[in-house]
Amino acid sequence: MSANAPSGVVAASITPRTWALQRSLTLLRVFLVASAAILLVGAVTLSSVLSSRLKGQVVDDARASLTQYVDGVLRPQLVQHNTVVVHPQLSRRLVDDLSRRPEIVTVKVWRSNGTLAWTNRARRRIGKRFELDGNLGTVLHKNAAAAEIEVPDREENAVERSLGFGRLLEVYAPIEDTTNRRAIGAYEIYADPSRSEHLIAANKHAIWAAVTLVFLVLYVALAALVRTASRTLRRQADSLASRTAELSEAYAVLEQDALEAVETLNATVDARDPYTAGHSQRVQEIALSIARELGIEGKELDAIGHAGLFHDIGKLGVPDAILTKPAKLSELEYTLMKRHPADGAKIVAKFGRLRNAVPLIHHHHERWDGQGYPDRLGGDSIPLGASIVGLADAWDAMTTDRPYHRALARHEAEEELRRHRGTQFAPAVVDAFFRVLEGVGERPHVSTPERLRTAVWAESQPA
Repeated sequence: MSANAPSGVVAASITPRTWALQRSLTLLRVFLVASAAILLVGAVTLSSVLSSRLKGQVVDDARASLTQYVDGVLRPQLVQHNTVVVHPQLSRRLVDDLSRRPEIVTVKVWRSNGTLAWTNRARRRIGKRFELDGNLGTVLHKNAAAAEIEVPDREENAVERSLGFGRLLEVYAPIEDTTNRRAIGAYEIYADPSRSEHLIAANKHAIWAAVTLVFLVLYVALAALVRTASRTLRRQADSLASRTAELSEAYAVLEQDALEAVETLNATVDARDPYTAGHSQRVQEIALSIARELGIEGKELDAIGHAGLFHDIGKLGVPDAILTKPAKLSELEYTLMKRHPADGAKIVAKFGRLRNAVPLIHHHHERWDGQGYPDRLGGDSIPLGASIVGLADAWDAMTTDRPYHRALARHEAEEELRRHRGTQFAPAVVDAFFRVLEGVGERPHVSTPERLRTAVWAESQPA
């Protein structure tokens, strides 16, 4: 039974590295996609933040400019002794002064109690009191300016809504008491936001374009880096796969050579004793037949085949004088002979392909009643393959002429097996052997009984 299939030992040890490289390539692709998503989110977020800041800055600049102008025009005429005082006869001149800023739509002057003190548009509203809410209430209570672009929607803004502006720039600024810096009133300024909105839109486009360009350049650079890394990993993977294939092939050849060397050593054992020539091959064939009858297959069947072939290789350490002695062995000689299963297991253990056969070789002389050697195992603690090889070995020994005994006839050998069933031999193995011998196996693949009978009984029949 020779080993001509490539071993998976080297492939199994290197395949994870190849798999790791493939996984790295996949992770690089995932990283590239994730980076694109992150950069996209980052670009949108950054552009939104910058656009919001820009809009706030433009509105603040417009608020400061309009507040400064309106305050410069109105304060000298409307604020006296830190009190908002309105002189109706000055209204025309104030309106003319305010018209110099064409973007100004409406200016309202509020007292701190919510009374509209003056306005340049729809002056019938002057003197009415309104609820202090929204930005106006905030300005009066906190003495802080505010501005925003929105649709005028409060009750006191009905006139402004009727002017046809979709949105207006609304500016709220406190009129401060110069003595204690408190708000004694407030300006409410409505202005056309076209100029501010155009400036916001233009700068927003510039921001989005710049951010998009920067992030696109970053992504292109990242993609180029990932692509270079991917190519490098692919080259490494291809090189590693090629080296793995070469190494696997070389290992298979080396393993085959090693196995052939073991077979040669095993043949040497048979050659040392002319009476046992062909013994190992016959034990292998008998053991395989029994194993198949028991439904054993795959790696376990291979292990039994190897164990059958190499079960006596440990006899290399047994002196010829003992191995070929025609008389009964002395106690010391028998002790040396009993070492061959353990010695054989040590020899075979050095070859990876035969590793599964090691315990079968080591225990093939154990007995079902626990009186065997080398470890005195008994019953089901004996590996099944070892019990199979042990029976095959005993059968061939009984049916083959040896210097110290003649070959038993078939009925004599069968009687020996039956007599020692459950003591020396495993009952299930004995039963399977007889099914093979009689050709009554239940499985159709058991086609060996005739070959087995031919091979064995040709050696066992008396001359």
